[in-house]
Amino acid sequence: MSCEGEEAEAQYFCKDFDWEDLRAEVEANPCFRYHFESASSSSLPPPESDVQAWKQFHLRHASGKFFKERRYLLKEFPELLCLPNSKLLEVGCGNGSTALPILRANKDVIVYACDCSDETLERAKEIVSGATTVASFEHRFRIFCCDISTNGFPNWLACNPCRDKFLQRQSYCLSDVREDNGLHFTNPYPSEEFDCCVGGVDFVTLIFTLSAVPLERMPKSVEECFIVLKPGGMVFFRDYGLYDMTMLRFEPDKRVGFREYMRSDGTRSYFFCLDTVRNLFLGAGFTELELDYCCVKSVNRQKGKCMQRVWVHGKFQKPPALSCQ
Repeated sequence: MSCEGEEAEAQYFCKDFDWEDLRAEVEANPCFRYHFESASSSSLPPPESDVQAWKQFHLRHASGKFFKERRYLLKEFPELLCLPNSKLLEVGCGNGSTALPILRANKDVIVYACDCSDETLERAKEIVSGATTVASFEHRFRIFCCDISTNGFPNWLACNPCRDKFLQRQSYCLSDVREDNGLHFTNPYPSEEFDCCVGGVDFVTLIFTLSAVPLERMPKSVEECFIVLKPGGMVFFRDYGLYDMTMLRFEPDKRVGFREYMRSDGTRSYFFCLDTVRNLFLGAGFTELELDYCCVKSVNRQKGKCMQRVWVHGKFQKPPALSCQ
């Protein structure tokens, strides 16, 4: 029985097929040709429209089991289990399906979870609080509203002096990083270590979050993650990969840019190739530790169809503190 359980978990990061073979098959199929034609990006919608679309999305799926706990992340990123007294920042937490298995497995971790919707955050808090009778879950799951693609992270997470240290030690300057966005002046979660902020975080999770951000805003989002990480901290990344089944299902009129699509409900999705992910993270100052496609064959038993899913798995590290010259 244990072997069957291990196989069930392994399916999330094994390779059931070769991505290059899928690429050749898709690009040779004339039915999919429109996915590769040049597309002029649509005008960037105001951030409020993105927030509203995702808010409605989560409201529609607030009940039932649309989202399942992502327990596979603990095997994909075992570092989440190793470091005692660690702080983790989950970006785009949704209903808490990523945070919950981490809180269960690591009794010492504190999870700071943000989302662009207050209603979604309250739902996540309810789900996490209701998952156990142990009070420590509630104390270790700390939510706050934030859209990093427009406003950046609040200063109580990493204060201006902490950010300045990063900026001063780099040989290049990150553009469009706001030191003070005018929001969240006070720290809702006072730290015993720091009076001004919580002192940064050890880990950041970006799990099916970056693909929902307009392409033009992705660099800033990744840069913000770099800034709030402690030296040596890591980002764990998982998102939709190029030629994933869901990408190929989009009709031509749903394209809003290169590899970028918008669903009928107004939510958007981008499909990453490895080079795009690499450029985003290395451009922000990260070191690449792991980056690969995760190719999984999933069978819909009800319809008897085999679905080829493609995700991108990535692990990136902020370099250790640089000595001042």
